Amino acid sequence: MDWNKKTRNNNPTQPRRVAITTLGCKVNQYESAAFSSEFTAADLELTPFTQPADIYVINTCAVTAKAAAQSRQLIRQAMRRNPAARLVVTGCYAQVASQEILSLTTTPVCIVGNGNKHRLAAIAMRDSRCDLEMYTGDIGRRPEICPLTVRRFQGRTRAYLKIQDGCNAFCTYCIVPYARGRSRSLPLDRVLAQLAIFVELGYKEIVLTGIHAGAYGRDLTPATDFVELLRLILACGHAVRYRLSSLEPTEISPALLDLMATSPALAPHLHIPLQSGDNTILKSMNRRYTAERFGEIVTACATALPSAAIGIDVLAGFPGENERAFLNTMDLLTALPVTSLHAFPYSRRPGTVAAALPRQLPKQVKQERVARLRELDHKKRTAFHGQNLDTTHRVLAEGGTTRSGLLRGFTENYIPVCFQAPAHCANQFVDVCITRLDDLTVYGEMAGLAGRTGP
Repeated sequence: MDWNKKTRNNNPTQPRRVAITTLGCKVNQYESAAFSSEFTAADLELTPFTQPADIYVINTCAVTAKAAAQSRQLIRQAMRRNPAARLVVTGCYAQVASQEILSLTTTPVCIVGNGNKHRLAAIAMRDSRCDLEMYTGDIGRRPEICPLTVRRFQGRTRAYLKIQDGCNAFCTYCIVPYARGRSRSLPLDRVLAQLAIFVELGYKEIVLTGIHAGAYGRDLTPATDFVELLRLILACGHAVRYRLSSLEPTEISPALLDLMATSPALAPHLHIPLQSGDNTILKSMNRRYTAERFGEIVTACATALPSAAIGIDVLAGFPGENERAFLNTMDLLTALPVTSLHAFPYSRRPGTVAAALPRQLPKQVKQERVARLRELDHKKRTAFHGQNLDTTHRVLAEGGTTRSGLLRGFTENYIPVCFQAPAHCANQFVDVCITRLDDLTVYGEMAGLAGRTGP
């Protein structure tokens, strides 16, 4: 029996409807875009996740307890919307917590692990099913990255290009190496092929992303590295702007900074995880640098790229973090020329080393420390925006408008700015002068379409 036909409306010619929802990182978003591309090529109709569908695909996240809870909530929502639909659960939560998914599902379910995402669309479109299908396996033994091609990024002005997957670092708080496996790089020819697709589709900004993007190339034969990849991408001469995803501090080399300083196509924007500014906590986290070394790296970034946005990830409330350790983090970040903070409370993840550490902190302590970090973030962002007042930037205008009818876009150094412009400017580079700040909302005036077609 073709079970899909049972779930459709009375019109037998109506295409199957597929709804995809995505939690978590840019890598997950790239992978979901690949699923969408395959479904569209097979003439399935993409529909919002809030609507009835014949196939529901939930690309989950497990990096925090909150993300895992959101993943479970989305699974329940899909079961309620159409109990007869094919339910396909993938992503990191599916990889590490398949038994939890089985305990809450009341309908047949298909669980696709991260190592089999390249098979997901074909599995989802099968005409028959059983009560349980599992395609997980030992992700740690996957020798190659999943081959996924994106031919559309629905609703996005910028495209994410996944160049790498997995991580070998095994920070004690992090579930990702268990959910994503070891570091695996996309071969160079496939990176360039996906890049060419995005250029042909008209994307003007491409974000190079991975679980541990700075480890790119070490596993390839012959081995290469992230900076060499950037050089080869830039040599293609595409009229696009490239933005880098998160990079470990020890992977920000003088060669990388020199390339960024001399290449207009590379956005002056770095996102660097610190996690803690206390050396004892850093060691307990299995982070491979000291607070002092981190400070030297960030200072070198600001010196080489004086206008750059430098965003920092930081965890509050790691086991054993006393008030002095937390103040060491606050003091370090206050002193450094960083422009924004992404602060999160430590989340205890079963299966990680840190989950078993003594001196776990109460929730209220973690929340109070996150609040203090976010106050510092507000000060840093405000100061950075103020430094850019009355300066002109190249902004990639996004489609749609704000409530006040303005277009919105990001400067090369990642300041979100609202400005008056004709609708046809969407997905175009425009020159915008930052003219006014209203707390963290930045306003500007368009000087006109950018004089050259590139970034």
